[in-house]
Amino acid sequence: MKSFLAGLGIGIGLGILFAPMSGEETRENLTQRASDLADSARDLANQGRDKVRTTVSAMRGQADRFASTVKEATGTETRNL
Repeated sequence: MKSFLAGLGIGIGLGILFAPMSGEETRENLTQRASDLADSARDLANQGRDKVRTTVSAMRGQADRFASTVKEATGTETRNL
């Protein structure tokens, strides 16, 4: 993913250097592209955070089920983690 973002940045930079636009148009274009890139990065970070939360929740559920199974099998209380 890092290489994709690096390539995207390089491509944007080269496109701006060779684009036949005025300075003001170039600045507006840069601002818009930077905003779009920031939005994409924010969305990607949110997706990653959601995946981590889902995985942690699933692991906790499995640990609780395992602890219950051990408790039932041994007939003893287990310490709640």
